[in-house]
Amino acid sequence: MTGKIFTYPGFTILQGDCMERLKEIEDNSIDAIFADPPYFLSNGGISVQSGKQVCVNKGEWDKGGTPEYIYNFNRQWLALCRPKLKDNGTIWISGTHHNIHVVMRCLQELGYKVLNTITWQKSDPPPNLSCKYFNFSTELIIWARKHEKKTHKFNYEKMKQLNGGSQMTDVWRIPAVGLWEKQQGKHPTQKPLRLLYRIILASTNEGDTILDPFSGSGTTGIAGNLLGRQFIGIEQEAEFVQLSLRRREVLKDEKTRKKLCDKMRESPQETTVLVNHMREDDRHLAMQTGFTYMRAGDSKGSLLVKQGFERLGYVCLHTNGNNPRLFKLAKKGFQIWTAESLREKGFSAENAPYYAVMRFDATKAIPFDQPINLHKRNYTTVAQIYPLSNFIEIK
Repeated sequence: MTGKIFTYPGFTILQGDCMERLKEIEDNSIDAIFADPPYFLSNGGISVQSGKQVCVNKGEWDKGGTPEYIYNFNRQWLALCRPKLKDNGTIWISGTHHNIHVVMRCLQELGYKVLNTITWQKSDPPPNLSCKYFNFSTELIIWARKHEKKTHKFNYEKMKQLNGGSQMTDVWRIPAVGLWEKQQGKHPTQKPLRLLYRIILASTNEGDTILDPFSGSGTTGIAGNLLGRQFIGIEQEAEFVQLSLRRREVLKDEKTRKKLCDKMRESPQETTVLVNHMREDDRHLAMQTGFTYMRAGDSKGSLLVKQGFERLGYVCLHTNGNNPRLFKLAKKGFQIWTAESLREKGFSAENAPYYAVMRFDATKAIPFDQPINLHKRNYTTVAQIYPLSNFIEIK
């Protein structure tokens, strides 16, 4: 190999022009590619950032060229990427109307099979200052596989779980990059870890290798390493190579890794789980009847509805941290029952006159990847609400 190479365990960045450095990567060695190529929109426009008017220019690498130049650029790097993918590998390319239609044309010409076009809807887009257009609140992400007729890797059930038990759609509502992702510095086109988390979970397995030919601040590699994947990135700007390395360096700290994992898994729209401690007899009865309950208080209106309760979709029952079982609720919402009503059903309600009662599917438990340590998380006495993603793909 030629040029500079920067490495951490499972994290490699090749500094240089992607057109040259892509040639150095072994064919049929990559499980998935995420690419955030230039959008070619740095032509003196204005936008809003942190409440201030700013120029949209990102750098020389993002300045627009002729339609012929943009077409040739995208066709060249996409042609170089295709042989690097394994036969069941897939590629994700982000863009806007400035470049995405050309990317689509090149993919089809080169023999890729387009699978989906994801609409990433930003929950916090900047305003449109000209007031002559609709607000630009989305980006598009094309997902394609290497071959027309050979199948690809897709973790369908995992995506379904993340979407509350329903098929995940091609519209993803995810916030833009938060301040917690910029602690080591800023990149003008940085993608949120939450977005890469979903992409990586959808199309790779633990131990797989992910390539990013325009790696920027290294978000693909950070998300990949946090999820147990290997990463190879290509970045020509020395400034952003160093930013990537700083971001990877802090992952050596276990507390930082956990904080980033927790934030990365968060989604304001995500279905939530009620983690509820119950006596052993009550837990067995709940699993037989499909009823679970939690203390509501001394009056019908005293139930404290925490953030996320309105999205409740699952319940995890346990006794003193032992034998946790995850079930899907039959429907959203709950009823307020008296202690007497619960006792009539055979439960031992004793601590309050009113309880919140929910119905769930008692026919089968839903497996999650690793049983959480309920003792350490202090779940044993108080019902808590957590995102569903806390229960799957825990690293």
